[in-house]
Amino acid sequence: MLKIKVLHLIKSLGRGGAEKLIPETAMVHHQDKFEFHCLYFYHQEKNIVDELKAAGIQVHLIPSGNLGLFFQVNKVRDFAKEKGIDIIHAHLPWAGILARFVGKKLNIPIVYTEHNTWERYNKLSYWGNRMTFKQQDIAIAVSNEVALSMQLNSMVDPYRRGGRMKIKVIQNGVNTDVFRRQLIDPSLIEEPSPTPPFQRGAGGINLKNQLQIPLSSIIIGIVAVFRDQKRLWIWIELALKILEKCPNTHFLLVGDGEWRERLEKQIKDSGKENHFHLVGVQTQVIPYLSIMEIYLSTSEFEGLPIAMLEAMSCEVPVVATRAGGIGEVVQHGVQGYLSEIEEYEELVDYCIQLIQKPELHQMMSLAARERVVKQFSMTRMVEELEGVYESVIGKSVEQ
Repeated sequence: MLKIKVLHLIKSLGRGGAEKLIPETAMVHHQDKFEFHCLYFYHQEKNIVDELKAAGIQVHLIPSGNLGLFFQVNKVRDFAKEKGIDIIHAHLPWAGILARFVGKKLNIPIVYTEHNTWERYNKLSYWGNRMTFKQQDIAIAVSNEVALSMQLNSMVDPYRRGGRMKIKVIQNGVNTDVFRRQLIDPSLIEEPSPTPPFQRGAGGINLKNQLQIPLSSIIIGIVAVFRDQKRLWIWIELALKILEKCPNTHFLLVGDGEWRERLEKQIKDSGKENHFHLVGVQTQVIPYLSIMEIYLSTSEFEGLPIAMLEAMSCEVPVVATRAGGIGEVVQHGVQGYLSEIEEYEELVDYCIQLIQKPELHQMMSLAARERVVKQFSMTRMVEELEGVYESVIGKSVEQ
């Protein structure tokens, strides 16, 4: 049986959520039915190319910047013809716009995944996306809020080749078989803890020692790209307030980005440097998630954050602003706590409650994993994606 060849088109292969989903979904896809390629344009030192190759994806680079993408239409078209690509699956606005222009020249179905609400894009991305949006077969939204944003911002009911272009919600998923909390024998912990229940699945004694974190400490953390939308300066403000009430707490930030130097200065100026641990980008995040007791997020906007789902799969309850799809995953008071986006100071008391009430923490930890296993697994997500691929291939054959 001939395989369906899918080309993932994306601007760059950094360590954002959209990029990480490409290899993670590929590992779960039926690779006896599908062959995956990935074409990207902006090369960064800290990228996930090796992870894509390990997932069986053939990776290709055509060097280009943002505006230069408009001059790559012919190259991408020639590439798709040479490789016999059956479907182009684009991610994020710049790649989406390019894919739609390529689709005009080739009779190849175009699938586009939108990972964020349109209001958050700069004007050029927004208008380019909006003006070309109808020139594709299916637009996938990673959350209901993202789907609503697409519907509200479409200029007219979009039509393509005589039929209505569909918007379909496929919420992000996580491989729950891989993302499990790393457990240890509590008897190995020599240092007594004032809150023994937190020792369940504390995982990573060596990692705590390496980071110079006392074994009995409570760890609040996040995995993120350090950019504006995450509002990590607010994250640190809240951390300092939590520290006033819970001096046994440490704070772990996994990731990197343009805000790093300013965050480091903010931490240094606070005089509490020993309680903060910025460990940079990590290819293996499970050990870091496994030493967290709370996943704290102060985002202004989101699609549906993959790192949060991974944390929940590792039994980490979430305390977060109700940004984007977060409120579609976390049920307030069940898997964690939510505040409105501009009422983020409430998150301080929520964290303190979880720290001071180990039984409540234990209940929410288990509920967090259960929620992801039942509703946000990678298996469910991939089944829906394969359904989309097969449906657009069917349309192409009919035409």
